[in-house]
Amino acid sequence: MSAKRTSRREFLKSAAAGAALLPLPAIAQGARGRVVVLGGGFGGGTCARFIKRIDPRITVTLVEANPTFVACPFSNGVIAGLRDIRAQEFGYDKFAGDQVVLSPGTAVDPQGRTVTLGNGSQLPYDRLVLSPGIDIRWDGLPGYTEAAAERMPHAWKAGEQTLLLRRQLEAMEDGGTVVISAPANPFRCPPGPYERASLIAYYLKTKKPKSKVIILDAKDAFSKQRLFQNAWRTLYPNLEWVSLSNGGKVTSVDVGEMTLVTDFGRHKAEVANVIPPQKAGRNAEIAGVADRTGWCPIDPATFESKLQPNVHVIGDASIAGAMPKSAFSANAQAKVCAAAVAKLIAGERPDEPRLINTCYSLVAPDYGISVEGVYRPADGQIKEIEGTGGVSALDAPNSTRALEATFANAWFNTITTEVFG
Repeated sequence: MSAKRTSRREFLKSAAAGAALLPLPAIAQGARGRVVVLGGGFGGGTCARFIKRIDPRITVTLVEANPTFVACPFSNGVIAGLRDIRAQEFGYDKFAGDQVVLSPGTAVDPQGRTVTLGNGSQLPYDRLVLSPGIDIRWDGLPGYTEAAAERMPHAWKAGEQTLLLRRQLEAMEDGGTVVISAPANPFRCPPGPYERASLIAYYLKTKKPKSKVIILDAKDAFSKQRLFQNAWRTLYPNLEWVSLSNGGKVTSVDVGEMTLVTDFGRHKAEVANVIPPQKAGRNAEIAGVADRTGWCPIDPATFESKLQPNVHVIGDASIAGAMPKSAFSANAQAKVCAAAVAKLIAGERPDEPRLINTCYSLVAPDYGISVEGVYRPADGQIKEIEGTGGVSALDAPNSTRALEATFANAWFNTITTEVFG
């Protein structure tokens, strides 16, 4: 690893430490408030914990529809048979807030400042934090419906879809073709389709070597592209990427024929992984914080919604400028949002934040690559600070790739422990 690379990593580690250990705001004596956090993933779970850590006097209620959270990061390893799904599952028994309510939110009244739960009861709030994640645009790709996803799984929400895709790969005969469709931006986890293709190719290479993987892409460029393609040339000659310019955009699917259709032709698949267009999750819709794009515009310093007062949106659902939709981004945004909420409840002005993101991808179990960035609000958006980011070296030795894979595992263990205890 070069000295420049080491210096960048040390800078990002120090920035991460600073984000994790936010200074306690000078809150007025006796100041209190009620915060409801709707959604208990990497964004919501982190935000609830950090609000309580910053000011224990604030009443924090975490509302989550599901008793078990299934993490998307590392779920590609489950698909490829490298991990058990149980390694992705986390509960809320160690939550450090005032209470966890395991119920869906069914309505939000921004004027009355209440959240209605599935049983009809209401939670009042002074500030509401939404971490809704993503939903699938079922009208975004002709032929791709909820029923179609049972034959052509998207597996972009971890859980049963993850296991379904894994079972289909296991059942496929050697010599079969796996076709993955990657959507246009924006979508959750920009490097995700290419990590998935890599790990599926690894599975096929070791279990079904006559098979191949085709990625049909609605883009001409993607995150960590040179790193992925450099690795594919060496490791997976049976992996083909078809760009937008070369006819890669999927325009419809024929579920009965197990075929993906592009402007240039039809691609028959034994296993089809269709990653469709996406939007902010349902809680964004019921709160009225999503715009016509389907995503949620926010103030870049506080993550307060630009559409509804006293409501904040973090994680994949937010329009966060240069920050990618990733678990690390959600975690970083949650800490900034927590500090801002505590300040606002105290009647103080929030500080201008710095945010970080590091995204690891596995090309093989012992082959990791990463991209890093540091961000700040500027011109009403979140922009990357010039000169702070970077990607793994293209010519790194195998020992460095193995070390990055170790870093990736350590990151997952660290962030899940921080969020879920």
